[in-house]
Amino acid sequence: MFSSDEHNTRRGSFRATIVIAAAAALTLSGCSVANSEADTAASGQALRLVLPMEPTTLEPCDSSLASTGVVVRSNITEPLIERDPTSGELHPLLATSWEATGDTEWTFTLREGVSFQDGTPFDADAAAFAINRAVNGDLSCDVEGQIFGDADLVVEAVDSLTLKVSTPDPDPVLPLRLSFIEIGAPTDAEAKVREPIGTGPYAVASWDAGLKITLQRNEDYWGDAPAYQRAEYQWRSEGTVRAAMVTGNEADIAMGLSADDGAGELGIDYPNNETVALRFSGDIAPLDDIRVRQAINFAIDKTGITQSLYAGKSEPASQIIPPGVVGYNDGLEPWEFNLQKAKELVAAAKADGVPVDQKITIVARSGQFPKIDQLTEVLQEQLKQIGLNAEAKVVETSTGLQYQVRPFILNEGAIAMVVQHGNQAGDASFSVDSYMTTDGQMSMFGTEAFDEVLSQASAQTGEERQQAFADAFAYERNEVVQFAYIARMTGVLAKGAGVAYEPNSATGDELRLAAVSPAN
Repeated sequence: MFSSDEHNTRRGSFRATIVIAAAAALTLSGCSVANSEADTAASGQALRLVLPMEPTTLEPCDSSLASTGVVVRSNITEPLIERDPTSGELHPLLATSWEATGDTEWTFTLREGVSFQDGTPFDADAAAFAINRAVNGDLSCDVEGQIFGDADLVVEAVDSLTLKVSTPDPDPVLPLRLSFIEIGAPTDAEAKVREPIGTGPYAVASWDAGLKITLQRNEDYWGDAPAYQRAEYQWRSEGTVRAAMVTGNEADIAMGLSADDGAGELGIDYPNNETVALRFSGDIAPLDDIRVRQAINFAIDKTGITQSLYAGKSEPASQIIPPGVVGYNDGLEPWEFNLQKAKELVAAAKADGVPVDQKITIVARSGQFPKIDQLTEVLQEQLKQIGLNAEAKVVETSTGLQYQVRPFILNEGAIAMVVQHGNQAGDASFSVDSYMTTDGQMSMFGTEAFDEVLSQASAQTGEERQQAFADAFAYERNEVVQFAYIARMTGVLAKGAGVAYEPNSATGDELRLAAVSPAN
């Protein structure tokens, strides 16, 4: 059982006190920002942030999408439990304690005296509604596919501050899973919301589509008041422009940069946990032949990509999760770059009648991470070098999600999609459930045998769990080949000269505004 008699102090002792220099409101014109409110900075009136893209939604149940989560998570809405991204420990938030009260049952005690930003009381009924809506409903929430899969939960409000959650099978990491469900005020269970109402330190003040999103401090927040009266998000697709906005004192924090975007001394590297890979539609020719999938792995010059495109700030990847996540297999090495082997595999497949000349479309979501457009072009050329008919297709986010998340676009032949997956939970199950099972929300194919391997691993605990998932990743590499792993990424952001902020592995998915404050 985890319990806490904390108080009204938010985030517990693990959050460091972080300071940020004064900021001003953004007023953009073209690709520049008029610094018309610079005098608001010292008073902590506005924090200015610039993102790579405009969020497609602020719906809480889609906050596992990075472009949504970086605005919503722990800012507008909050979960029952939060995970410290550095230590991996779980801490109380809207729930103050939890314990397993049966093989498949967990009981949560909720925080008293909390209200949503519209004045509605937060209680067990509200928590149950949010969980049911996200996991058991028909909204196709991203958090359902990414974190929970097809398993429905039984959620019961025992009384106003007691919540019971039951799972079909024993789930030793259910509290961790629930840390990904952001609790919004009870609303339409049949439709997603544009501007959510939560319990967080900030509320949505306005969303001017195509221009900016403004959050206003929630003066009735249950915990410690955040430093800034408001936060203003804008977006620019070019990393060099985002970096220049910070170096020119037109923004305070710029997200999603690469090492050579020009932030200079204001650029900060941080260890994110994102893995970039090609995900195969392995039941569509010619990708339905394992030799073709193996050939692609040999054909990708991962060292060249990480050194040239990312200036050595990333490194070749060997599996879908990074070190530090339960299940990481430290015995796996990245596939070697070997064009001769790749060509031989393609030739062998062709000799057996595999239509290797059929088109393989390499799909990427524009702006998903730095230099994704250039990476996609490089991958196209490297596949062509081994005799495959590859075509690059970079699309905007809403279209890209139709290739990435079920129901997939399936009428365009073989797809090798550029994906970036970050495991914020610290456990392999959160990667394999959505990306590797045959019916995973983001999996285009698998095998029944591999499903059983993954199912058995998910039921384990402790060292047995670590070893079972490590073995599963070795099995995937040798027997299935669902991916061509490319790089483990390093995050880069820019912060103004007067800003003190320490990004962590979760920063790219949830930049917590309550962790920043004026320097003076």
